[in-house]
Amino acid sequence: MQISASILSADVADLAAVAADLRQAGVDMLHFDVMDGQFVPNITFGMPVLAALDRHSDLFMDVHLMIEDPEKYAVQFVEAGADLVTFHVESRSDIAETIRLIHEAGAKAGIVLKPDTPWETAIPYLDSVEVVLVMTVEPGFGGQSFMREMMKKVEALCSYAEAHHLTYQIEVDGGINGETSQEAIRAGAELLVIGSYLFRQEDKRAAMTAIREQADTIAHV
Repeated sequence: MQISASILSADVADLAAVAADLRQAGVDMLHFDVMDGQFVPNITFGMPVLAALDRHSDLFMDVHLMIEDPEKYAVQFVEAGADLVTFHVESRSDIAETIRLIHEAGAKAGIVLKPDTPWETAIPYLDSVEVVLVMTVEPGFGGQSFMREMMKKVEALCSYAEAHHLTYQIEVDGGINGETSQEAIRAGAELLVIGSYLFRQEDKRAAMTAIREQADTIAHV
């Protein structure tokens, strides 16, 4: 089980220091939310911020594109430092072509499902992606409450992978904390995006260690 720290909840005035602190705390990757003010009603980071952050950190960059046209910009984000690019199936882009472009640029590719999007929408692309990201909040803003009903979607994607011998990881993003992380792990999530909960902790390493220990316990039940 891996943890991707969402810097949407961080002090953006000093992201280099934030990244260093998170690396010291033991996170597996940084979750970089890109919002264009059209696909979602918020605007966040772009390629220059990612490139600057990447120059100051060797952490894996997990870039989540919440934009109308990911096909147009995905390669630029890879060139700026993205190691994984996830984008929404609800966007206007050609999904298969966007996946191809991301892979061709040298990064892993993933697709994202909003809460109202049926998991079956992802089926045509599941054999060509490394990650499927299930949103457990409405995309656009941090600090929202976890939607427990989304765990059925995670379970379905997990069962589909097992039945069809596929190897994609299931990522969960939204409202993850010490309690909801256990629900996501039990449902089959292998990658947890943690934002506001993590940044509220005085001892981030201890908080993540507790979540990982819970994951180990669940795995051996």
